[in-house]
Amino acid sequence: MRHPASMPDTRPIRLVQFTKSFWLGGTEVQVVELLRGLPRHYPVQVAVLEKDGPLLEGVRALGIEPVAFPLGPSARHPVTLRRVVAAASWLRRMKVELVHAQDLYSALIAVPAARLAGCKVVVSRLDLGHWHTSLQARVLRWLTAHAHHVVANAEAIRSQLLAKEGLPPERVSVIRNGLDVAAFDARAREGLFLDVPDIGDAPLVVHVANMSHPVKRQEDLIAAVARARRRVPTLQAFLVGDGARRPELESFASAQGVADAVHFLSWRADVPALYARATVGVNCSAAEGLSNAVMEGMAAGLPMVVTDVGGNPELVANGRRGRVVPARAPDALASALVELVGAPDTAKAMGRAARSFVVSELGLGRMVAEHDALYRRLVHGPLTPARDAGPVPHP
Repeated sequence: MRHPASMPDTRPIRLVQFTKSFWLGGTEVQVVELLRGLPRHYPVQVAVLEKDGPLLEGVRALGIEPVAFPLGPSARHPVTLRRVVAAASWLRRMKVELVHAQDLYSALIAVPAARLAGCKVVVSRLDLGHWHTSLQARVLRWLTAHAHHVVANAEAIRSQLLAKEGLPPERVSVIRNGLDVAAFDARAREGLFLDVPDIGDAPLVVHVANMSHPVKRQEDLIAAVARARRRVPTLQAFLVGDGARRPELESFASAQGVADAVHFLSWRADVPALYARATVGVNCSAAEGLSNAVMEGMAAGLPMVVTDVGGNPELVANGRRGRVVPARAPDALASALVELVGAPDTAKAMGRAARSFVVSELGLGRMVAEHDALYRRLVHGPLTPARDAGPVPHP
């Protein structure tokens, strides 16, 4: 007979996952994967601010119909306060024990509603706050301080929370994003869904990121390709993504003389197959959390060249699974590309190490298991209370 201490804790936990919407994004994808993977002892509900997005059908396929609590025109608007009260009433009625808010906007409703309802609340912090205005940063800091626990997806984010927001170490856990490697491999085997430029057997760099936010710094990659082609004239680059900055970036590629080498592919669903054709993957952001694009490039067995920001160095480990270069430094980025293209054996060894790291450290099962353990500890084990952070800032 097994000792009781060794028996798994399968007491039910009434959990709510609260997110902004189910449009395509790293956070939303991770929430859906978490919902799929959590053990059966979770009678889980989902709350959203906006019940829309292409990932919504995947949630419904799990037998979950999200409940919407849309924000008002502003956080101070009376409608938002009414949504908080309605959410608190719903949480009490559903006898919810734990709420996990996945982003700033869902936390605006989830944190005060959970505190009113008397249930515990977790807040995810998945980036370094580089998207936020100063006001948004103050509000998020207040909401985070009033949560019972915080989940960061990179050590760099945890360090920032401890150093800059004064959170005690025991209230912040690092749970890295998870990747379903088998599903990724299956998508790679499906091949390309759309045509790509015919570049023959030329060395290829692939970069995946939106083109709406300057922080992604595609212009640094374009400049780096122009410099690298002085030594590797055949080098080509595929830029996957779209957004308001795309015309500006296309003009910049023309100005750099690489319009015939830098190809803009827009958003596409066959990124694993694109990565399978690449020589090197790149992330050249000026700020980053834990990049799903970097994880996918590593899963494809690519050496990654990434900037020294956020979780990038944790993933790549300079010299082991790729190269880490300073942000906003096209010359350093170009040198790393030339090095890896010119040393195929080294590049392939780094790619194998990258793939091995994803399989062993970034699997979906690990991500789910670590959330499960945290939830059970918060609901059934000792808990450090949220500290008093003073009055809420006025958005």
